[in-house]
Amino acid sequence: MTTGQPRIPLARPVITARERELVLEVLDSRQLSLGPMLARFEREWAERIGVRHAVACSSGTAGLHMCLHAAGVGPGDEVITSSFSFVASANAVLFTGAEVVFAEVDPQTFNMDPAAVEAAITPRTKALVIVDIFGYPAEIPALIDIARRHGLVIVEDACQTIDGDYDGKKLGTWGHPAVYGFYANKQLTTAEGGVILTDDDRLAALLKSLSNQGRSDDGAWLVHSRLGFNYRLSDVHAAIGVGQLEHLDQMQAGRAQVADWYQQRVRAIPNVEPMFTGPQRRSWFVYAPRLASGIDRNAVITQLDELGISAKPYLPCIHLQPFYQDQFGYRPGTLPVTEAISASTIALPFFPEMTEDQVDQVCAALATVLTRDRAEVAR
Repeated sequence: MTTGQPRIPLARPVITARERELVLEVLDSRQLSLGPMLARFEREWAERIGVRHAVACSSGTAGLHMCLHAAGVGPGDEVITSSFSFVASANAVLFTGAEVVFAEVDPQTFNMDPAAVEAAITPRTKALVIVDIFGYPAEIPALIDIARRHGLVIVEDACQTIDGDYDGKKLGTWGHPAVYGFYANKQLTTAEGGVILTDDDRLAALLKSLSNQGRSDDGAWLVHSRLGFNYRLSDVHAAIGVGQLEHLDQMQAGRAQVADWYQQRVRAIPNVEPMFTGPQRRSWFVYAPRLASGIDRNAVITQLDELGISAKPYLPCIHLQPFYQDQFGYRPGTLPVTEAISASTIALPFFPEMTEDQVDQVCAALATVLTRDRAEVAR
């Protein structure tokens, strides 16, 4: 069944004439990599956040991997992180040869519970990968305190919390590296790409080298001082990012407005719990409310699709991904709070240029579908 109206996509990047202009500038320069546009992108990010260094890389995943590698995380170590995240948060740990340990999350914020993190620490624990999920900052001060008391490294996966802060203090300025990711559905996109924010001069120099095949610190031509990776961000991607930065505030405001429309309407729909707000400011990434227990989420998604509305189950638990079950023996019931959240959240269409009429259409369809679902259960 279709409505005759245009399909509402799950996400859609905002691409303007400015991004096209800057990409053409790079193409015309013939300097497509390691050029001035990349340096400009890094400089503008550092200035925006208020840090000494922003090191661009090919993805948020690459940024996490390099930070853990630079910290000396490796075989025999354990790294604590959240299972309620995109799989890259844990994969980056495995890339180092270390073991992932998952900590339970808070049922409201969906971020790691500091008490659960502390309980998961063993003599082998080397680091914490803090995840700021769905754009809401984790309990940074409490987690920093835990890390300091136990001598642990912190790497922050802020890939969903671009330009976010905790108590008004920007993520990336708390004394540990924070990583942003710029995939096409993010608050700012470079198509693919990421950036690492840090005030540590030594770490920034090391990350720049690691991202460029371990190039020597003085930049000597084809001289490689260490084993590195090909994690460079091209100037073409950086050009998109420079253009996006120029209207990031406008895009963030658009996301906040769409979220506000959703919050108002979802509160009126039975069996749907709107997204958590406060006390911290959310950098709106997705709109993913929770469905009540007993609702067949897959059936809801299928019926929304038939009505021309894209929706997805979001996010699957990392520890229940097929690879993690096969490789490490995880089974349902390991993290009951995380699993309950994962089983009930549904990502609805969300992007800065979404109109109020489109939000109305999505919410009306969701209410209709949920009424049908409850009627089927009652039978």
